[in-house]
Amino acid sequence: MPHLVAVEAPPAPDAGADADAIAASMARLHAAIEGGPAGSGVGRDLVERAAALAIEAHAGMRRKSGDPYAVHPIETAAILARMQLDGETLAAALLHDVIEDTGIPAVRVEEGFGARVLKLVDGVTKLGQIPWSGEATVEGQASREQERQAESLRKMFLAMVDDIGVVLIKLADRLHNMRTLDAMPRHKQVRIAQQTMEIYAPLANRLGIWQLKSELEDLGFRYLHPEEYHALQSDLEQRGRDRAVVLERVKTDLNAALAENGIKAELSGRGKHVYSIWRKMRQKGRRFDEIYDVIGIRVIVADRKDCYGALGVIHTMWHPVPGEFDDYIATPKE
Repeated sequence: MPHLVAVEAPPAPDAGADADAIAASMARLHAAIEGGPAGSGVGRDLVERAAALAIEAHAGMRRKSGDPYAVHPIETAAILARMQLDGETLAAALLHDVIEDTGIPAVRVEEGFGARVLKLVDGVTKLGQIPWSGEATVEGQASREQERQAESLRKMFLAMVDDIGVVLIKLADRLHNMRTLDAMPRHKQVRIAQQTMEIYAPLANRLGIWQLKSELEDLGFRYLHPEEYHALQSDLEQRGRDRAVVLERVKTDLNAALAENGIKAELSGRGKHVYSIWRKMRQKGRRFDEIYDVIGIRVIVADRKDCYGALGVIHTMWHPVPGEFDDYIATPKE
């Protein structure tokens, strides 16, 4: 007689929870498109119809996290909507996996959403098929040869597309994947994080999408160096309130001083992200409490003359720390 072993069946999918998860993602997408080019008219119609098709096509599919698969393309589109991208690009983001993963024919995408949306979806699929041969290490340190290969891949990414929307969708797709990487086994976390640091974060930097670049780097750092990430994050959280107070006070004082000197400027401020602080600590061999620029203020003026004028005002208000001042006006960063 065969030996029978009783096992507990996996829990059945909760249709109500799935619907709630999708609805929550859709609410974030709707909030992101308000006031942007896809917030009304033809753009809004494209987004709504693409979302409906994505939900239909991915019905019954789940991600490693347990979320219904449709959450992923919706969140990918929401990331791009916050960048004020057009309806066609958002529709393509919503549909970027439907042809490859669900059997929806390309002709249906083209007839329903237009040639550009299909071309964007096809471009994202092709970028995803480019092989990456980097060897993952827990330390995440790339060799010189790996760095050369990564640069070649970044150039290939940009050369393969004639619509930058393809690369933007791929970056947003990777960012949401990184946000949900906890569900992956450790060896895959390390490999995906290293690829993110070598390919995707530098691409975002090259395109000037600083917010995506910073979050991709922080998430990559979190999985490649988890202990150092969490320790540094804890240090930053302890300083968090003080940083916010200092930032607002400096912005107020500097804005007033620039106005008194007839310099029109736009000021914005932020706390430096975790990875950039860690990298500076490594480069300079310093502890966290020896890093001075954990907050940054951006001063945007009309021309180079006002740039030096603003710098003069700043130097009258605060003395530069010896050895820490770099003149990127005369010698810009590459």
